[in-house]
Amino acid sequence: MASGSRATPTRSPSSARPAAPHQNHTQSSGGSTSRAGGGGAAGSAAATESVSKAVAQYTLDAGLHAVFEQSGASGRSFDYSQSLLAPPTPSSEQQIAAYLSRIQRGGHIQPFGCTLAVADDSSFRLLAFSENAADLLDLSPHHSVPSLDSSAAPPPVSLGADARLLFSPSSGVLLERAFAAREISLLNPLWIHSRVSSKPFYAILHRIDVGVVIDLEPARTEDPALSIAGAVQSQKLAVRAISRLQALPGGDVKLLCDTVVEHVRELTGYDRVMVYKFHDDEHGEVLAESRRGDLEPYLGLHYPATDIPQASRFLFRQNRVRMIADCHAAAVRVIQDPAMPQPLCLVGSTLRSPHGCHAQYMANMGSIASLVMAVIISSGGEDEHNMTRGVIPSAMKLWGLVVCHHTSPRCIPFPLRYACEFLMQAFGLQLNMELQLAHQLSEKHILRTQTLLCDMLLRDSPTGIVTQSPSIMDLVKCDGAALFYHGKYYPLGVTPTEAQIKDIIEWLTVCHGDSTGLSTDSLADAGYPGATALGDAVCGMAVAYITPSDYLFWFRSHTAKEIKWGGAKHHPEDKDDGQRMHPRSSFKAFLEVVKSRSLPWENAEMDAIHSLQLILRDSFRDAGEGTSNSKAIVNGQVQLGELELRGIDELSSVAREMVRLIETATVPIFAVDTYGCINGWNAKVAELTGLTVEEAMGKSLVKDLIFKESEEIVEKLLSQALKGEEGTNVEIKLKTFGSEQSKGPIFVIVNACSSRDYTKSIVGVCFVGQDITGQKVVMDKFVNIQGDYKAIVHNPNPLIPPIFASDENICCSEWNTAMEKLTGWSRGEVVGKLLVGEVFGNCCRLKGPDALTKFMIVLHNAIGGQDSEKSPFSFFDKNGKYVQALLTANTRSKMDGETIGAFCFLQIASPELQQAFEIQRQQEKKCYARMKELAYICQEIKNPLSGIRFTNSLLEMTDLKDDQRQFLETSAACEKQMSKIVKDASLQSIEDGVMPFPSTTCAWTLNSFNVSWH
Repeated sequence: MASGSRATPTRSPSSARPAAPHQNHTQSSGGSTSRAGGGGAAGSAAATESVSKAVAQYTLDAGLHAVFEQSGASGRSFDYSQSLLAPPTPSSEQQIAAYLSRIQRGGHIQPFGCTLAVADDSSFRLLAFSENAADLLDLSPHHSVPSLDSSAAPPPVSLGADARLLFSPSSGVLLERAFAAREISLLNPLWIHSRVSSKPFYAILHRIDVGVVIDLEPARTEDPALSIAGAVQSQKLAVRAISRLQALPGGDVKLLCDTVVEHVRELTGYDRVMVYKFHDDEHGEVLAESRRGDLEPYLGLHYPATDIPQASRFLFRQNRVRMIADCHAAAVRVIQDPAMPQPLCLVGSTLRSPHGCHAQYMANMGSIASLVMAVIISSGGEDEHNMTRGVIPSAMKLWGLVVCHHTSPRCIPFPLRYACEFLMQAFGLQLNMELQLAHQLSEKHILRTQTLLCDMLLRDSPTGIVTQSPSIMDLVKCDGAALFYHGKYYPLGVTPTEAQIKDIIEWLTVCHGDSTGLSTDSLADAGYPGATALGDAVCGMAVAYITPSDYLFWFRSHTAKEIKWGGAKHHPEDKDDGQRMHPRSSFKAFLEVVKSRSLPWENAEMDAIHSLQLILRDSFRDAGEGTSNSKAIVNGQVQLGELELRGIDELSSVAREMVRLIETATVPIFAVDTYGCINGWNAKVAELTGLTVEEAMGKSLVKDLIFKESEEIVEKLLSQALKGEEGTNVEIKLKTFGSEQSKGPIFVIVNACSSRDYTKSIVGVCFVGQDITGQKVVMDKFVNIQGDYKAIVHNPNPLIPPIFASDENICCSEWNTAMEKLTGWSRGEVVGKLLVGEVFGNCCRLKGPDALTKFMIVLHNAIGGQDSEKSPFSFFDKNGKYVQALLTANTRSKMDGETIGAFCFLQIASPELQQAFEIQRQQEKKCYARMKELAYICQEIKNPLSGIRFTNSLLEMTDLKDDQRQFLETSAACEKQMSKIVKDASLQSIEDGVMPFPSTTCAWTLNSFNVSWH
């Protein structure tokens, strides 16, 4: 697909409106539109531009669709490559609407199943059905058995008929139950039978604007997934793959992608499986591949954005798994009620027929069948709405796809596809963590480089940022960089010549003089007349204006240099038909598009450039000004004083509140000194152990208060905490005393954190715990099926925690009194239902599909023999109240060791403990805000100090009298003292009221200053 790029000017930071583009956006695919900018508006500007790209892409997709349709109608062949590279023509609103309607409401399905649309009311009236429904359900006349009894005749598949009559009575009941569910898709698939032949089907249901769409896929009798047990078996295979993904070392996205394609191919049996990533400019790339040995590799291929249209990407966000069983199979028409205002929406249908253009593309590449799964990751933030499976929150984005190809027709059953979707959700979670880690490492690198560059500016002249290491080339990925300072040119790496850079500066002054910078991935498309002379070596450029005559440049070479083709090259005699839609044709079209274009400038890179621009601008300005330095220093000192007082007041207030909470908390809290002796013991732990505060003080935690089996783990916990390493969720066994001794030991789950004094030295360890004695006793009995089972489960004693159990098929087999009280759902309402989807999903809503995935992993691991402890687990109860808990899942087995399911226990944190944690989080936020403010103040003081130093260095080179030289030395001494104070200033020293200020030397300096002044 062809693409143009536009240069994006950067306005002054004070400008509220985003800059208007220099050039209208023409086409978009292989290249990209980049932007410069910083501050708070950067994220929103990037989001706005991303939406603009997608909208523009819809126009291009619609145009290609129209050309394809016209070529089919006229009998001409569709020349894909030429259509991509042709100049874009604007698409009308009618053309775009027709394109979207054809994709979403095409009126045809694939023939491996049939589709019904049913009114979502008590009538179950048929609104639409596919032409093959009667044959597939064995309800057509030639399937019926002759009978004298007219009432035994099969019901007709006709508009207005009761859909329940097409199936067995028990299947009709299942449908009624599903229609009554809040989230119908969580129940998929239903196992139903045709009325006449009892033929089994997977029924996959979803709601649309006019009713409920039911996709029916025949379940072959030889299928391993003929029941819930079979579906669970598919999920177990996915869980096994997920466990392997989670065991991979972190920090390697490529290894993660390579592993997932191997597991998907093993799970599904397709000939080729690929991970396909969408880049910011909408084009795609194959990052990983597993294939049959005789197939041509596609690893490394890049595809224009139109290869996967925006409309298709939208569909992948709504329906995460898409299967095409046979691209050659004739599509089946859907017959619908003429009274319906528009064609039936098939967005969520598993049977939706592929567009003719896509089917032709598949056939050309030898892929007859495909399975495509969406990879969804978080794009930042959290959407409180749209929390159920099948609806993607706005904070989620489509990162890419896992694509499976097969060289012959292939249809895998829905339970296996659902297991693949489950695997993709887990892959998305893992990938999201890896991407966040990579982003954090990148940010750290940028901040470290910025710090070193700023340090150079303070010590040396501005040219140090190009003549020393690290240089400005280390700030962002580039092929070259340059500084144009006071009329002199300082180049690094691959850059234009000095004459060419002066020509670029002249062009910037004329065309972009009112901006503060510019970025583009194509100087040619940005309108620079001399772009041709620069060739492929310099295609992209980012420039930051420091002063009207000083500039910073970064340059990038053409994209094609960065692209590595991982497959076999074409032999010169192999003539590839460029007109055919084929991956190689797409790749060639992509290379044609990006031949004069560089890799795009990412948002984080532009933020880094913008930050350095602001620092340089202040340094250059202050180097020429000396009048406002003393005022800035005084203002900075005043601000430091205000920050100190405010910080002390806040800390005192928080400290008093924390002491009150600890003393009155309903959870056990205790503390020890560096020798491991008790120096803190709150009322709750005294109540549990029977040991008063006075009796506990001074006792050794390890020797006097815990059982021998806990000694090793507590000693390790103390050792780590005294080194500053905090421990979480550690179980310890406390002794009891006095009247409590007869009740036996106390089991407590504790978090250990270091206690520090005002100098930040570690002076002890604080333990915040939760009593789990009741849960521990119950769990031991449950896991071994001991004691009076029912009496324990349904005991209303508050010590009995909320408990539920699963059988081998993840159906709820137990739901105790505490769970009824916690959730609002009675035992009779949940027992027998699927825990994943029905109980937690429909009854107790979870917060997004990721939560459902994590719960499913924990449950399957427990059934498979892998216990998990204290996993965060949150849901909404029957009344909509949000419940936060820790979930422990244990394997449930018979006396002979045979696994029969899982037991799950919930631990609910007390309100006081939650409040304490909230106060701690708020305090951390305040501390972080004060640290940022302090850093800002220090930077504001550094700039005028830098100006003083620069002025002094100029004065030192002039002829001075003795008294003038003494004045200069005094000024230099003051500057050094202030620089030392700013350098050594810390939030702790301000809060403690102790600032590093060498008073003797300073007094001498100030006295000298006064003498010299007079």
